Amino acid sequence: MSGVRERIARWIERRLPQPRLRESATGRPRRPVKRIIVFGRIPNPTFDYYLAARLEASDMPPYEVADIRGSKVPTLDADGAFVVICRYASRAVLRWIESNARRLSGVGLFLDDDIPAVVTGKDADFPYRLFLWYRALWPLGRLNRHLDLVWASTPHLAARLVGAKAVVLPPAPPKVLWEVEERSGDQFRQSSQDVLIGYHATGVHLEEHRFLRPIIADVLRERPHARFEVFADRRAKAIWQGLERVQIREPMPWGEYLADAHARRIDIMLVPLAPSHVNDSRAPTKRIDVARYKAAGVFSAGPAYGFSDRPDELLLTQKADIWRCNIVRLVDDQAARAKAADATLQMVLQMAAVADTGLELFKLRQV
Repeated sequence: MSGVRERIARWIERRLPQPRLRESATGRPRRPVKRIIVFGRIPNPTFDYYLAARLEASDMPPYEVADIRGSKVPTLDADGAFVVICRYASRAVLRWIESNARRLSGVGLFLDDDIPAVVTGKDADFPYRLFLWYRALWPLGRLNRHLDLVWASTPHLAARLVGAKAVVLPPAPPKVLWEVEERSGDQFRQSSQDVLIGYHATGVHLEEHRFLRPIIADVLRERPHARFEVFADRRAKAIWQGLERVQIREPMPWGEYLADAHARRIDIMLVPLAPSHVNDSRAPTKRIDVARYKAAGVFSAGPAYGFSDRPDELLLTQKADIWRCNIVRLVDDQAARAKAADATLQMVLQMAAVADTGLELFKLRQV
């Protein structure tokens, strides 16, 4: 039965709207870029992880950011502007692009998710699927007439966007997203000997919640000084009911999530990814969250994080006994936690190293 459902999902997915470049697009701006305008549901992690630092780089044109959640587009100068759609567009944004098309230097789209796969997958709830259709897929019917360039967050996602000739734009987090000052306490600890384990999931990871639940039950039973916190939406909450020393937290807006890491620290953060079309296209941005909390990360081996252990960083196959043993080892060994945390920080430093290079296409020397 699951095989039939999978084939139906793939059939539907192939028929959903996909980004495609306009007929005469060259993958470059049409004319010199005087300014950049980013449209999206901002603030959000996509803009911060991929675009914010690059736009602040030297030799880049001035830029503006416009939140699409209002009913009208703010007053913006379209002359020589290159428009970047950050995941989502609105009717108002589409109308603005159409009415200013002759004045623009170009239009680009940045994607960091395989959105058709999310819509046809089994983890996202119906309201989120409907939202993705309305804000990310439906607009493509009009947006594709203007697209000069598409960026994708990973090579796998770029390969999935066949008609878009997507350029890979990996994460480039600014320092403020991962370098925070020392924190002394935590609201969920009862003593300094407690070890706090966290899983901070979004609403499309039910499979991962189900994978972790028996593992965490075993760890908490074997290690009474361990505690666990999980971000879980309405559907995932039920998975975690009945366990002691587990705090179920509501997912929070992006700004609040960033502030949360300034108030406390987490000892171990779990980043499982079940094999799926959606997860195969994910970028390793959870490393940035792990580094922000100064935690020891435990990651699924796979396309997002790699397949082999780097020194001191844990990349594990998706097997419950392997995860349980390694989590218990980290609970018991503070030195191992410190080494794992530093290994992830080094990976984030490598990501951040490209942040000041900007976006080469838009360097001001073109003008």
